Amino acid sequence: MAVLPSKSELQEAYARVSPHVHKTPVLTSRLLNEISGAQLYFKGENFQRMGAFKMRGAINAILNLTDDQRKNGVVTHSSGNFGQAVALAAQSLGVTAYIVMPENAPSVKKKAVASYNGQITECESTIEAREANAKSIEQQTGASFLHPSNDMDVILGNATAGVELLEAHPNLDIIITPVGGGGLLAGVALAAHYHGSGCVTMAGEPMQVDDAYRSLQTGTIQYNEKTTTIADGLRTHLGDINFPIIQQLVDSIIRVEEDEILAAMKLIWERLKIVVEPSSAVPFAAILKQPATFKDKKVGIIISGGNVDLAHLPF
Repeated sequence: MAVLPSKSELQEAYARVSPHVHKTPVLTSRLLNEISGAQLYFKGENFQRMGAFKMRGAINAILNLTDDQRKNGVVTHSSGNFGQAVALAAQSLGVTAYIVMPENAPSVKKKAVASYNGQITECESTIEAREANAKSIEQQTGASFLHPSNDMDVILGNATAGVELLEAHPNLDIIITPVGGGGLLAGVALAAHYHGSGCVTMAGEPMQVDDAYRSLQTGTIQYNEKTTTIADGLRTHLGDINFPIIQQLVDSIIRVEEDEILAAMKLIWERLKIVVEPSSAVPFAAILKQPATFKDKKVGIIISGGNVDLAHLPF
């Protein structure tokens, strides 16, 4: 059994993060409830600063650094959202941010990182290239490395989205998130564990990159040989810090096909009238795929982000 961070650690993160982030709205739709057979509560992290939940983890991690560490800056690797979050959080706190981005990251996300004064280094679109470039910058500058998902301060920061959702709707039966690197899922699972009342945590994951599903099945961290999914935020794998939390606190992961992600994304755009990125539609797609699991339940859905390249809309 993993030793979980305590409820007081989670509450400290909540107090630390809250002044620096938006308390995002929770949206509902009678029609989507009818379609799904469940009562759905969409936590709109697409309305968060820089457009995604990752602002929460980034700001918590940087606030937890010493003054000396902050002077040397921070470095991360990211396909987009965490890079934007670190760049904006660092800019807000007067800290230099070095962001390693794969060359195939959406241009809208590269532009956003640059707009927050993040210093971008582009690399091949492999995890190995990302990690090697980040390590090199860390050694050259003395910057503190912030992992996008496998860092306890990042996980606890992410958890605050779940805490807010449960404050607004304390009687949820299920919370479901997307899963890529596992930092959001682990955080929300902690929030449900400490603040929910019998609330189960689940996740949706693209079939094309189902490493988290396979990791839960086998009990060891699995990897993907290819990353061909429209959900670009979910192309990474779990880590040794978040996986034990997920093993202990997450009930199940539901895999969805690419066309199911697109259909869910389109429904959210049409019915909630909000811009969401494909990764954010994955948990809703999972609900539509397995309606019996969610029938008549009160279900919280974390809409993880809304940073879409409008020039390349998938529909």
